[in-house]
Amino acid sequence: MTVVDAHHHVWDLSVRDQDWITGPELAPLRRDFTMKDLEPGARAAGVDRTVLVQTITVPEETPEFLALAEEHDLIAGVVGWTDLTRPDVAEELARLRELPGGRHLKGIRHQIQGEPDPEWLLRPDVTRGLAAVADAGLVYDLVVLPHQLPACARAAADLPGLTFVLDHLGKPPVASGALEPWAAGLRALAALPNTVAKLSGLVTEADLASWTVEDLRPYADVALEAFGPDRLMYGSDWPVCTLAASYGDTLDLVRRLTPEHDHEQILATTAIRVYGL
Repeated sequence: MTVVDAHHHVWDLSVRDQDWITGPELAPLRRDFTMKDLEPGARAAGVDRTVLVQTITVPEETPEFLALAEEHDLIAGVVGWTDLTRPDVAEELARLRELPGGRHLKGIRHQIQGEPDPEWLLRPDVTRGLAAVADAGLVYDLVVLPHQLPACARAAADLPGLTFVLDHLGKPPVASGALEPWAAGLRALAALPNTVAKLSGLVTEADLASWTVEDLRPYADVALEAFGPDRLMYGSDWPVCTLAASYGDTLDLVRRLTPEHDHEQILATTAIRVYGL
């Protein structure tokens, strides 16, 4: 069966710092992670294609990722970054598409989780940028915290022509075991037909050293009920996942959390359709 990893990263600290990697808990990530590091684990896990996702909000990273996708047949798509508030965002998206590897550009993402305004997505200048993303035929990845989910739902309702992809299920509070208000926010977003979610990043929302499959199951169950398998996709969140699990563990986890008859959808078909791989 084809397997698509719809969410991973790479970085080279000699090219630029990843200023979000701070504190002792993230210290193991403070080194280079390249495609040469990723490929053996991905191939061993049976992954055929991947989506490379932006890590930092600088304009130089996306062209680098597009060029990398041109060099590595494992990378089928790139979710990049551009400033949605710039007045010429449509022209910038067109420029990115003309660069080497530009055909691999499938979506745009911004670190909304770091924005102090919980309604950042609803700002007029951001909404205008999101409309340009839709006009370009791209999708928009959402990396948000639970309290930002209501704004995501409003944005998706306001822009029915844009597909919104929720990364890491909106970072549920797995370590605490709480479901609400995260579950209500997730269900409200999933009620909109132009939304999709990734079963990714859950192990690092749990206790890094002692998580179990059963710790994560309630959150996966809510997502599966809300979105259905045709709007869920697998993502490793490598190398961030290595804080708590190996590459292979992330794939095994999704297989254990979801019914076998849904695996083809969740492990391949949804990502291929949504990102146009």
